Amino acid sequence: MATQHSRSAARLMLAPAVVLLLGWMLVPLTMTLYFSFKKYLPLRGDTISGGLDWVGFENYSRFIGSSAFWPSVQATLLIVGSVLVITLVLGVLLALLLDQPMWGQGIVRILVISPFFVMPTVSALVWKNMFMDPVNGILAHLWNFFGAEPVQWLSQASMESIILIVSWQWLPFATLILLTAIQSLDSEQLEASEMDGAPILKRFWFIILPHMSRAMAVVILIQTIFLLSIFAEIFVTTGGAFGTKTLTYLIFQRVLESQNIGLGSAGGVYAIILANIVAIFLMRIVGKNLDK
Repeated sequence: MATQHSRSAARLMLAPAVVLLLGWMLVPLTMTLYFSFKKYLPLRGDTISGGLDWVGFENYSRFIGSSAFWPSVQATLLIVGSVLVITLVLGVLLALLLDQPMWGQGIVRILVISPFFVMPTVSALVWKNMFMDPVNGILAHLWNFFGAEPVQWLSQASMESIILIVSWQWLPFATLILLTAIQSLDSEQLEASEMDGAPILKRFWFIILPHMSRAMAVVILIQTIFLLSIFAEIFVTTGGAFGTKTLTYLIFQRVLESQNIGLGSAGGVYAIILANIVAIFLMRIVGKNLDK
């Protein structure tokens, strides 16, 4: 049992890391809140002393009053929801497949997980130039082979293309977490259900899937945190055109167009609010599995 002295020593050793972490989070957040109430135009040559005029909630009203605000929120939620569904369904199927004994199982697992270690910019460029190019892309040649007209992926199916690229990036992460959950399942339960004559679908639905619920909750929570700030894939492929402009990309675009850091900071506050709303919703609906 830890004594009062050992607990005090542990707190003292953890204090520098806690202070550094709080500073890492609170300082940018405080500056964002501060600039969101200011007209800060450093890119136009304004000095800090003359370019920090107080404007109150003008930046917030301008940002939310933009015709692109609500479509960007909808695009963000659509990408997040679609990627979560795809990665969870395919992640479960791949995890079940990789759990089966096969020749070269270790190599296959490495190949399946490897896309997760590719930088988002690089993967977006690979998909854009190697797969989705309407002239020289692999998909274009495949379409021509079957006598079909090649698809202009990034213009005709822009949102689907973004969802496909991002799902390809995050599928290995979901597969790895879900595979770990499957491997931690007690094999005696499956053997007993098999001896009792339970069909494979019932074994999956009543034994395997409930056991994976906590891992699925972890996948949803972690992926949502990162997917809400998706930017690189859109910047490299569509540039926010054809309905693929997310809230993060809209903030970037507004800062470049108006060169107003205050306006972008107000957009950042809206992004924080959206992320917290989604996080609270997920913690109430999905996060309950973590306590089981």
